[in-house]
Amino acid sequence: MNEIEDLKSNLKDLIIKWQETQRRVYFDVQKEDVPRVVGYIFNDLGARFIIVTGMDTPRGIEMLYHFGLDHLGKVVSVRTFIDGDRPEIESVTPIIKGAGWIEREIHDILGVNFLHHPNLKRLITADDWPEDKYPLRLRPSSGKGPEG
Repeated sequence: MNEIEDLKSNLKDLIIKWQETQRRVYFDVQKEDVPRVVGYIFNDLGARFIIVTGMDTPRGIEMLYHFGLDHLGKVVSVRTFIDGDRPEIESVTPIIKGAGWIEREIHDILGVNFLHHPNLKRLITADDWPEDKYPLRLRPSSGKGPEG
């Protein structure tokens, strides 16, 4: 059994939707399950952490956690959605120390609160940037956007 089969088997109760191509695996989980899933992929499967991405969408803030299973030639992306009006999710920095910087960036430009992050301070925006404005937030309730 390879890592992809292990992943499907061991996390089957948490996986909401699964898509797989020759080189990519995408699957959705609830935001509450992200630390468990990320921990399994990183620690148990030994996947390489690539990056976390975030995007404001009509459905909410879409969060994608990307990992490489290089010896299989696959990238695994774990997707979850968080409420755009109250964007918060558990930090994965206790599991992957290298995630700290990208979580700070996403916090700075999208306004996502990463719970239990060890140092969630500004990384990109200027010190005098308004506290309640996030450059990549598009929803009207955020007060941010291209014209904001």
